Amino acid sequence: MSENTISSAVIIGAGIFGVSTAVQLLRRGVSVTLINDGPIGNGASGRSLSWLNSARLRSNPYHLLRMAGIDRYRTLSSQIGPVDWLQFNGGLTWDPEGKGNEIEAAYAHEVSLAYDARHLAPSEVAHATPGIDSTAITGGAAIFNPGEGWVDLPSLIALLMNEFTKKGGILVTDEGKAHVLVENGRAIGVKTTADKSRLADAVLLATGSAVPAMAADLGETIVDGTPVALLLTTKPFDHPLKAVLNTPRVAVRPTPDGGFAIDADWAADEVEAQPDGSYEVAQTTVDGLLTEASKVLSGHPKLELASYAAGRKPIPGDGDPVLGALPNLPGCHVAFSHSGATLGLIVGELTAYEMATGKRHPLLATFRPERFTK
Repeated sequence: MSENTISSAVIIGAGIFGVSTAVQLLRRGVSVTLINDGPIGNGASGRSLSWLNSARLRSNPYHLLRMAGIDRYRTLSSQIGPVDWLQFNGGLTWDPEGKGNEIEAAYAHEVSLAYDARHLAPSEVAHATPGIDSTAITGGAAIFNPGEGWVDLPSLIALLMNEFTKKGGILVTDEGKAHVLVENGRAIGVKTTADKSRLADAVLLATGSAVPAMAADLGETIVDGTPVALLLTTKPFDHPLKAVLNTPRVAVRPTPDGGFAIDADWAADEVEAQPDGSYEVAQTTVDGLLTEASKVLSGHPKLELASYAAGRKPIPGDGDPVLGALPNLPGCHVAFSHSGATLGLIVGELTAYEMATGKRHPLLATFRPERFTK
């Protein structure tokens, strides 16, 4: 028997949260219109390192949500079989020397949660995961997490969009931005820049870094901590690294075509936002990031740039996801979070559950948007 209390929904934003939720709603028999300002995946989902993990220290509710997220990727992997865009070859991390080194505390925390973790001396790393220059490991130790992995979000979105289309979802990408229509204190649909309205029983804001501003327009508060992010991808080349690396100066993961995706906070800090909304990336930043990546890879290969992308990376002000119905606007839900890759499938599943049934899922209890107005 259907639990649904709605028959239709409109989702604004066709990144991983929006697309994942759309497919889950369609599976529940809810009709869905998905609206995006331009091609699908043209926001943060297209420039994400996409490391699947629940490593290091965070709250237990956030850890549980992330572990559920990883579980859904393993289920997907078993259903679709081996693909080049979803891999579980582990993750390796180490910290700088000195006071900022939290490897011992992180390892102890992970062990306490039964999160698969191995505390390794630099000389032991090559046996656990090849492709790393062990002399680059600072702080005297690293953590290898065998259960971690990575996903190429554009490939995942393409897979989900194929199901979206087959199940009768409606995609709109040529009407500009959209805003929520409100009547009698309730969200009743959306209206696009092209002056077209679409009414629905429920609305989802899944527009990445734009969610806080859109919520503010509706009189709701979501504290925003969104920074600028920069992701480089290299040309393909033969190298043994299969794991994801998260190191003090650079993060690296393989790409489906045999290259690497690379990012670092210091490099993102050097990106300059322009008045027209674009971003300027200096050649010295690109060269520096490629050099830092080469330093941690065995053989110190010469990395050649294939492409780069810069833009805003959604992060709530307190670091935790913001998920659920807006407290003062019935019918309007939000999905706004860092770790969009790790959470991509589970957020879609739980958001669709809440939108379709009107029930509140206990796993999302600490992530409600009302925490910013209490």
